[in-house]
Amino acid sequence: MGDGDGWANCEAGHRHWGRYGAAGVLAYCMDPDPYILLQKRSRLSIGGGTWGLLGGARHSHENPVEAALREASEESTLDPATVHVQWLSREDHGGWSYDTVIGRLPSRADIRPQSFESAAVAWVPAGEVASQKLFPAFAEAWTRLYRSLYQMVLVVDVANVMGSRADGWWRDRRGAAERLRDEIVAIDGFEDVPGAVADLCYPEIVLVVEGAARGVGDVEGAEVVAAPGSGDDTIAELAAPRTPDEQRLVVTADRELRARCETAGATVVGPRWLLEAIRRSCST
Repeated sequence: MGDGDGWANCEAGHRHWGRYGAAGVLAYCMDPDPYILLQKRSRLSIGGGTWGLLGGARHSHENPVEAALREASEESTLDPATVHVQWLSREDHGGWSYDTVIGRLPSRADIRPQSFESAAVAWVPAGEVASQKLFPAFAEAWTRLYRSLYQMVLVVDVANVMGSRADGWWRDRRGAAERLRDEIVAIDGFEDVPGAVADLCYPEIVLVVEGAARGVGDVEGAEVVAAPGSGDDTIAELAAPRTPDEQRLVVTADRELRARCETAGATVVGPRWLLEAIRRSCST
């Protein structure tokens, strides 16, 4: 029992499990089409006999991702380290919320029940999920959640973003690029991603540097690509999605580069979007 185990009432007067809210994991893998990892709830659980997501109550010290992965590992043999977290989708009931953490696994691993709450755990083709006997709340959310089964790759035109800030970056281009890299990596989930249904995005981050900024290294959470020539050419090459469940979001204000990236299949957003995300991150 943790401090989050217990009942709570939302502003609508409904009773929910989880004193500090609840969270679950929507884990999927491509094989080659998407398969969804579902839990069949035991008869001793709320909604016994229905299929839904591994998850449960948040504790007071946990963020939603931590809670969802912990609950999933308690209810099944799922290894949290194998889940590549991509999105977080929140249902706010007023005073109580449920967070769905959406993440990809590299394969359909053999995952089994591990607590009294799980009668079974199974990989189900995404096209067959709606035909199962689903837990009512998951059934209502499934169509929306299905639209978030993809990985976002954020490709940043570092020179262009630095050029949009009047902070003296030109005096030390490499140092300014390193600061920008560290600010981006520190963002705990990106909001207002163009075209997204979910509330927060946890993208793969690729930073493209050129000129005097070459030599900036990778850090945990971000890959740095040094353009051998034109930074625009390298960014345009990186704009094309690599897998069917991937989308790429390029950050640049360069009009010509924007057109090239959109032709390659990427969505493009201006530096203001990224700088606003940094500002929010720094203010929390």
